[in-house]
Amino acid sequence: MMALPFYQRSHQHYDLSYRNKDLRTTVSHYQQEKKRSAIYTHGSTAYSTRSSAARRQESEAFSQASASSYQQQDSQAYSLGTSQSSLSSEVSRKAALAHDYGYSYGLTDSSLLLDDYSSKLSTKAKRAKHSLLSGEEKENLPSDYMVPVFSGRQVHVSGVTDTEEERIKEAAAYIAQRNLLASEEGIITSKQSTASKQSTASKQSRASKQSVESKQAMSTFQQEETFEKKSRKVAIREKAERLSLRKTLEETEAYHAKLNEDHLLHAPEFIIKLRSHTVWEKENVKLHCSVAGWPEPRVTWYKNQVPINVHANPGKYIIESRYGMHTLEINACDFEDTAQYRASAMNVKGELSAYASVVVKRYKGEFDETRFHAGASTMPLSFAVTPYGYASKFEIHFDDKFDVSFGREGETMSLGCRVVITPDIKHFQPEIQWYRNGAPVSPSKWVQTSWSGERATLTFSHLNKEDEGLYTIRVQMGEYYEQYSAYVFVRDADAEIEGAPAAPLDVVCLEANKDYIIISWKQPAIDGGSPILGYFIDKCEVGTESWSQCNDTPVKFARFPVTGLIEGRSYIFRVRAVNKTGIGLPSRVSEPVAALDPAEKARLKSRPSAPWTGQIIVTEEEPSEGIVPGPPTDLSVTEATRSYVVLSWKPPGQRGHEGIMYFVEKCEAGTENWQRVNTELPVKSPRFALFDLAEGKSYCFRVRCSNSAGVGEPSEATEVTMVGDKLDIPKAPGKIIPSRNTDTSVVVTWEESRDAKELVGYYIESSVVGSGKWEPCNNNPVKGSRFTCHGLVTGQSYIFRVRAVNAAGLSEYSQDSEAIEVKAAIAAPSPPYGITCLESYRDSMVLGWKQPDKTGGAEITGYYVNYREVIGGVPGKWREANIKAVSDEAYKISDLKENMVYQFQVAAMNIAGLGVPSAVSECFKCEEWTIAVPGPPQGLKYSEVRKDSLVLHWKPPIHSGRTPVTGYFVDMKEASAKDDQWRGLNKAAIKNIYLKVRGLKESVSYVFRVRAINQAGVGKPSDLAGPVVAETHPGTKEVVVHVDDDGVISLNFECDQMSPKSEFIWSKDYVSTEDSTRLEVDSKGNKTKITFKDLGMDDLGIYSCDVTDTDGIASSYLIDEEELKRLLALSQEHKFPVVPVKSELAVEILEKGQVRFWMQAEKLSGNAKVNYIFNEREIFEGPKYKMHIDRNTGIIEMFMEKLQDDDEGTYTFELHDGKATNHSTLVLIGDVYKKLQKEAEFQRQEWIRKQGPHFAEYLSWEVTGDCNVLLKCKVANIKKETHIVWYKDEREISVDEKHDFKDGICTLLITEFSKKDAGIYEVILKDDRGKDKSRLKLVDEAFKELITEVCKKIGKLEFSCHNIIIIILLPGWPLQMHEMCCFLLLALSATDLKIQSTAEGIRLYSFVTYYLDDLKVNWSHNGTAIKYSDRVKSGVTGEQIWLQINEPTPNDKGKYVMELFDGQTGHQKTVDLSGQAYDEAFAEFQRLKQAAIAEKNRARVLGGLPDVVTIQEGKALNLTCNVWGDPSPEVSWLKNEKLLASDDHCNLKFEAGKTAYFTITDVTTADSGKYGLVVKNKYGSETSDFTVSVFIPEEEARKAALESQKGGKKAK
Repeated sequence: MMALPFYQRSHQHYDLSYRNKDLRTTVSHYQQEKKRSAIYTHGSTAYSTRSSAARRQESEAFSQASASSYQQQDSQAYSLGTSQSSLSSEVSRKAALAHDYGYSYGLTDSSLLLDDYSSKLSTKAKRAKHSLLSGEEKENLPSDYMVPVFSGRQVHVSGVTDTEEERIKEAAAYIAQRNLLASEEGIITSKQSTASKQSTASKQSRASKQSVESKQAMSTFQQEETFEKKSRKVAIREKAERLSLRKTLEETEAYHAKLNEDHLLHAPEFIIKLRSHTVWEKENVKLHCSVAGWPEPRVTWYKNQVPINVHANPGKYIIESRYGMHTLEINACDFEDTAQYRASAMNVKGELSAYASVVVKRYKGEFDETRFHAGASTMPLSFAVTPYGYASKFEIHFDDKFDVSFGREGETMSLGCRVVITPDIKHFQPEIQWYRNGAPVSPSKWVQTSWSGERATLTFSHLNKEDEGLYTIRVQMGEYYEQYSAYVFVRDADAEIEGAPAAPLDVVCLEANKDYIIISWKQPAIDGGSPILGYFIDKCEVGTESWSQCNDTPVKFARFPVTGLIEGRSYIFRVRAVNKTGIGLPSRVSEPVAALDPAEKARLKSRPSAPWTGQIIVTEEEPSEGIVPGPPTDLSVTEATRSYVVLSWKPPGQRGHEGIMYFVEKCEAGTENWQRVNTELPVKSPRFALFDLAEGKSYCFRVRCSNSAGVGEPSEATEVTMVGDKLDIPKAPGKIIPSRNTDTSVVVTWEESRDAKELVGYYIESSVVGSGKWEPCNNNPVKGSRFTCHGLVTGQSYIFRVRAVNAAGLSEYSQDSEAIEVKAAIAAPSPPYGITCLESYRDSMVLGWKQPDKTGGAEITGYYVNYREVIGGVPGKWREANIKAVSDEAYKISDLKENMVYQFQVAAMNIAGLGVPSAVSECFKCEEWTIAVPGPPQGLKYSEVRKDSLVLHWKPPIHSGRTPVTGYFVDMKEASAKDDQWRGLNKAAIKNIYLKVRGLKESVSYVFRVRAINQAGVGKPSDLAGPVVAETHPGTKEVVVHVDDDGVISLNFECDQMSPKSEFIWSKDYVSTEDSTRLEVDSKGNKTKITFKDLGMDDLGIYSCDVTDTDGIASSYLIDEEELKRLLALSQEHKFPVVPVKSELAVEILEKGQVRFWMQAEKLSGNAKVNYIFNEREIFEGPKYKMHIDRNTGIIEMFMEKLQDDDEGTYTFELHDGKATNHSTLVLIGDVYKKLQKEAEFQRQEWIRKQGPHFAEYLSWEVTGDCNVLLKCKVANIKKETHIVWYKDEREISVDEKHDFKDGICTLLITEFSKKDAGIYEVILKDDRGKDKSRLKLVDEAFKELITEVCKKIGKLEFSCHNIIIIILLPGWPLQMHEMCCFLLLALSATDLKIQSTAEGIRLYSFVTYYLDDLKVNWSHNGTAIKYSDRVKSGVTGEQIWLQINEPTPNDKGKYVMELFDGQTGHQKTVDLSGQAYDEAFAEFQRLKQAAIAEKNRARVLGGLPDVVTIQEGKALNLTCNVWGDPSPEVSWLKNEKLLASDDHCNLKFEAGKTAYFTITDVTTADSGKYGLVVKNKYGSETSDFTVSVFIPEEEARKAALESQKGGKKAK
């Protein structure tokens, strides 16, 4: 029995592949065959009927003949040969017979394939993947091909049947006949060379037979002349290799040319995967794989999941990597090399592995051991048949081909075609490969491929938009291949919610680690009719069916980091789009991805395999003494959007043996307030995504490491990062050009979006002209700038538009293309004609020609010029003059030979291709011409002919002379005038190629000419334009500007004299606006208009419209700055009409406590409506609200009986009067609402109170002249039964006299008022209707205030010139009492400290009724006496005591105390200058400071202009005005509120930045009006108006006489 490998004995569960039915069948057959006495066969060479010597002799000779093809055929031959090692002796015998038969017919350079036997134990060779290796490098590739372990078949063939034997003979006969035909191409070589080669080959035999075999070989080959044959196959192969190499280089260049930054980074991908092998002991085996990826992946080899160390076993393993091809060579295989081998490719984007098994067999029979050595096998491969051996060339055709296909998401679809290969070789199948957009299509759950032997099929089980693209089937037979392509369109599935957007597509994982996975996708082409608001990302753990939403708020950016994942588990993702209608269908799910760091994933894969238990096994080392980790390094922001920021860093070098975790901190830029972001859950991987950052703010970030020993120092902070999308939405593509293709398709080309970053592709849409309905032409973004739109209706006219897409979103739509009728493609243009030489130099010539008569149905895009030498009348070979097409009908050919005669021909090109070249020109000699001035301008024409003006156009001269043209001169004369009457219209040369000629005489005929000028001088005049009669044709219409109700500004033109072929041509400054993205042209019938998309300063100019195929009908319209302002104001007024408002929304309290909300509009129509909004919710009339609208007065009212707590909020009145709208809002929140509510409740209570006896004026006091205190109040609504009662401190006061309520006044007199009279006084008024009361507190401050007033009455203070207090004593009052009263009066009269902001700083102040110098005032700040300086000052101004703080700083915040000392006690006034009080005061100080600066420096008129100027006609008016401002102001003048420009009549000057001059040289009555001088700088502006009145003396005299006559009549 065959011994099992050690890993199978220990872990029989290790690899289920070793237990499958294929393996058991293979092992069983192997054990049966090894018991037989079969000889070993290598390749299909049989050694059953010949002697060993004869066989060796034939094999050695054959080896020399087939040496040239050995390297190409060894892989296939060896695989076929090794697969025969398990066949019986019967198989070997019949194979030897076949060898004899084939060799006798000249079968010496090919191999015979025993496919029916070898294929039973080995898989077919996979097709060669696309490679960038050169031919030489391909020859150096490893050639050993090993048989895979598993055959995939269960049928075992033990011998060759009769039918198979006939098949072998048939193939051998065919090959022999072919080689006979190729034998004539042999090349004779020397006998010595042949003998030498044979001798060298014979050295590889056994030593005992070496001399005998050498003699036999020499005697055999010296008797005849040998041929080294070079067959047709070899020649064709070499040519095919050269063509293949050239094609490879071209494809490589094209590939690198299209590379952009978006596609540089991608995960590893195995282009050629590992293949399993079965080999014999002592043989070598090579495992090959080809890996793509960027950065270039690093490949590591494993044996049974253990990394292979080439240094541990020198010479055993050889690992090579070259140009993406990676090789593991195992030398001298023994039984211990039977194992599973893995190649792991890894880069920054991920890791991927490929597996293969190697089985080493032991040979039990007899064989020649010299045929094996430590290197490659040296056995002959005489019958290893390859495609090159069957036919020199294959012809591949496709029948019943698939066409352009249309499907819908969720449907099934099949693409297929029948493949016809000539010649038809039995048992040899072609390689079939499908591609989508140039990338190979691999079978998956979404797509399957099949090959029936003659028909190839690609089946989609469930179509997705990702499946849309150009599909190509490639059929390869050896070195020959053919391919066929057709496009597949996949439309969106029907939305579950009408109006919802379509599903996104291409959901992929960009980056994965423990803490998050970044998902990207492509936006859909269909948004459902309203803009997409964002996307929701869903995740699902692999193995479950539970989907959960990852984001609460839709994200607009097409990338999103998904967090909250469980480490080690795999997830799939999908994305849904949302608009205002709802959420669309989900996208196709992504490929599974594990929440693991790439390094961790590689580490887990590198560990020895263990039985899978569904758990991740984590091992830990013994903890050692804790080491606090150091700071991370290389911290950077790798991605930043408005939704999130991704950080990346490297772990610290100092971290001990235990694992570390990370804490991320952030702070706003400019501060040091660091906040920890992940407080609850530390980060495990060196990457992290931050959310919930304020958009537009700038942040810095840093990271700390932590372990059981503690938290380390932070890393260096990142650069300041502003939160926001760094990727801009691409600009709209331009120049959309459709061209005819087929009866159902149109080719659309466009200019790619400028400065677009990370461009995903483009969406193209089509619309039937006039339908207004747009349909997508593709649902998967396409790269490049060209696309073929299929599925169109023949004969229908379409327009197209394109928009670009990247991760930031979709661009605006491009401008609509021109309409195109769907019909067959256009043709190439006819030849140009009229070739002439315009200028000749010593080594160059300038050619000119005329445009072809037939353009082929499309605009000519360029010309190509060819030339040839003519020597002695004999023309030479044609050469290309220009590689790039020239657009003009002239071209300068350089690098010619002086005095050589040349002939030329020109070919025109359009979108359809290059046309037929023109007839050969006459001969032109290349010699120096002396003409230096420019030639005549070309193509003069006129337009916009009116009775007094016209516009003249021309083209630059074809020959510009020795220097460029710098300008043009235009001449004019009457048609009947002589040539000496030409009159120049411009004194200085103009650079434009058009001129509006004014001042023409009506009905006069004119002619015009133009001359060009350069540095050498003025050239010859052009051909005449005209004659043209200056007249306005009847029915002539002008361009009219129009602003519609939506504020859209357009220029409109109408023509009633159009022919069927007439077209409208719009231009700006007489240059076509066809490619302008700022305008939209719409022409229908005899009307046309251009609409401005966003009218601005870039749109200033002359807009003209020409009508082709008419008698020069045209018109123009000038938009200058003044017109631009007028149109923009009118557009704003039309677009957003406003209901004018007299009074904004206000609130007032009525008498009974009712609340009235009201506003007033200037005017309301009968259809005006008002919406009443409270807290964004509309309210309606009901028990709580009463509404009223007076449309005559425009007053809008709403009443509320009472304000409750839930009525706090925002009130809005929305006005709608036709299209005009307006609104007014009133905010009643917080203290404002509480105050209003309190006032309303007070008014309501007051109204209730006033229904009975009540106080009209509440209780108050006054000091009488004799220093008594009188308490008084005023009552109302009383009657006889009304009683009044007085109380002091809640005790009734007996009053001797009864109140008579005279004049409604009630009083209580207190004589000799003193401290004992202090207390709370109350008076109650009551009768049967109710009662009212009034209370007066005479305690504490109120008592002091009353005493102060008493003191005023007691003593009269006066101030002397020496500030000595003179006290006028009253009888009975001591001097000390007077002094105390005086100082007490001063101290108590001080008001509370207040804060005032000034332009210099902040002032704290208090007012006193009287102030004496002996009154001491002390200021303190936060308990410390203030030290006065130039910045902090204290003083008294009048009755104000103040503290001035100039240029305050945060150190000035705090509590300030002003202490007034009256001689005995101190009286303090405090104020808190901090918090909001300081912020508001400081802000006001800054505002006042800036206002002071602005007021100081603003522009102003100092004087010099009168209010009215009366001046006589014909006089000169001179006015001078002085102005001032820093910086110097700008000065402009107005007349009747319109800008006045300086000219010869009105001269306006401004000198030295200070003086403005206004001069009218010859005053006329037209100069009367209102003038204004406007001065302006950055701090402000000012206007000074004056009126100019011009009178005529004669008119004044006549009026005076008339007045006197009227006076005389009245006197009579």
